[in-house]
Amino acid sequence: MRATPLFAAAIGAALFVTSPRSVRAQQESAAAPANDPVATLVGRLTLDHYKSDIKGLTNFGDRRQGTKRNREAVDWIESQLKSYGCTDVERLTYTYAPPPPRGRGAFRGRGRGGAPPEWAAGGGRYRGIRARTGVNNDSLRQPNLAIRHEDAEASTPGERQEVYCTKIGTKHPDEMYIVGGHMDGIGWGQAANDDGSGSALVMQLARIFSMPDVQTDVSIRFILWNNEETGLNGSRAYVAQREALQGKEDPPGSGKYPEPKWLGMIQHDMMLWDHGMPRADGTVSREQRPEADVNIEYQSRSTMADSSQKLAWIFERANEQYATDYPAAVGPHMTNTDSDPFKDICPTISLRENFRGTQIGAGWDPNWHQPTDVYTTYHDKDFLLGLNAAQTTLAAVAELTGTTLKQ
Repeated sequence: MRATPLFAAAIGAALFVTSPRSVRAQQESAAAPANDPVATLVGRLTLDHYKSDIKGLTNFGDRRQGTKRNREAVDWIESQLKSYGCTDVERLTYTYAPPPPRGRGAFRGRGRGGAPPEWAAGGGRYRGIRARTGVNNDSLRQPNLAIRHEDAEASTPGERQEVYCTKIGTKHPDEMYIVGGHMDGIGWGQAANDDGSGSALVMQLARIFSMPDVQTDVSIRFILWNNEETGLNGSRAYVAQREALQGKEDPPGSGKYPEPKWLGMIQHDMMLWDHGMPRADGTVSREQRPEADVNIEYQSRSTMADSSQKLAWIFERANEQYATDYPAAVGPHMTNTDSDPFKDICPTISLRENFRGTQIGAGWDPNWHQPTDVYTTYHDKDFLLGLNAAQTTLAAVAELTGTTLKQ
């Protein structure tokens, strides 16, 4: 993994720390040199652009895999990336056949679909007040008739596609970082947060890195996974099809690398809602909590735990230097998202609104897989948390890939 001197101090930090952020510290960390290309790029992120892509995705309802609305959303993503100047836009195709229903002997834990609870999968132990979580499958719980109608088509097995584009590195085109978010959703809403918020973040980074004056030493791939909600099938298909192709020049002597070597994978999944722990009655505040932060997770049980932890702290340092409003916290229990298939292959992290196992799994987000996960549920303070995650990833990836601006 390439780590620049700017972030060297981040690598030796402790495991589970939230960055203190006073007003003065915010001002000092934002005061980057006038010729700092990273600060310039971060300044090109805007709340309006970010919200626009989330809104565009919600126009296709929940984008449930195996439906016309999902396929139309894939087409729209491809069109948007091309409109942003992404010239290397491709699709990965795979086939999805749902597994047979589990029998009576299946595990009956608290996890989704009969899976073990989050802590059993390395997601951390629950503490404090918990609220119930689950997937809404009742269409009548969606009061908006237009959304209910939009989400009505059921999923069918068959061919699936997911879109990606690549910024080709000028010095090391045979190496790359992967930046991802999943575009499909469930729950009879609009999947605005899960994961329109992460998908829009990836699309906005693709927009900025594709600008004509931006040059990177190392390649970057921006990918919008499909089939996350069915068991990470889109990202698993990508690993199955492309892991063995890493770093191979094709055709030989061409200087082209269809699958550059993976230097790291960064996933974004649910970026907007950090309203705090449920109250004793199970309800959650409607206001973003003052302590809201960007959560960066790696998996301490993976074979790449050491290098993934270093990558996580590089991102924490990028947040400290360039994010405008919310600090970052690092935790060791990354789980249940599209980074999982990569975690034993390359350094891998996930950015979220809350820690996946101990907070989201304990009911900190009442809109998770629910009809309330619609665009109008969220306010600018919520969208701003997602924008700060975008600032964090953009800054870290720009540093890691040796990004410069052409004069």
